Amino acid sequence: MPEIIFNGPAGRLEGRYTHSKTPNAPLAIVLHPHPEYGGTMNNKVTYYMFQTFVERGFSTLRFNFRGVGRSQGAFDKGEGELSDAASALDWMQSINPNAPYVWVGGFSFGAWIGMQLLMRRPEIRGFISVAPPANMYDFSFLAPCPTSGLIIQGGKDEVVPEPFVDKLVQKLRTQRGIEVDYRLVDGAGHFFKSEIDQVTFNIHDHMNKAGGGRRMMPALAAA
Repeated sequence: MPEIIFNGPAGRLEGRYTHSKTPNAPLAIVLHPHPEYGGTMNNKVTYYMFQTFVERGFSTLRFNFRGVGRSQGAFDKGEGELSDAASALDWMQSINPNAPYVWVGGFSFGAWIGMQLLMRRPEIRGFISVAPPANMYDFSFLAPCPTSGLIIQGGKDEVVPEPFVDKLVQKLRTQRGIEVDYRLVDGAGHFFKSEIDQVTFNIHDHMNKAGGGRRMMPALAAA
């Protein structure tokens, strides 16, 4: 996957982009965890989420938020990072003007940014949020949440305790017109160290049902 550099609000941003072989493919953007706690676009969950979108035929981008890796700027407590994500989506759309729709994926802090992005961009048709930090950040902006999506949570998450995420899910499920698919991975901690296959299985399974990109048979389907 080629390294790319594109302009962001605070300077150049570093990313990895895979262009789909399918003409007029949908787009996917994947957002990494908290920059101040070692989060980068090469985080394992972020990487496998990226690969899952690629396998499904999406033109897919992951990138480093400002101040991470070779991306210019400094951490901005979420506001600047949301602007980075919007610029990343703008860049993808500039080279894919006929893309029919967009999905956004995010892990932890990236899930919080991703769900803010979908509130601002009506072309986003689905979301994948892994371990959204509902105990750390306010998700009340999802009122109403404009699109259906998937939330994956570890049952033994030591950073984002599961009851906080369950409370968020139950609140979102009271809204009409959307469906929130909540998948709990029993025994998994925050970083899904031994459960990454279950994460990708759940993403594929959800997207098969939601019509996200090319249909794929998840690796655990026979398990």
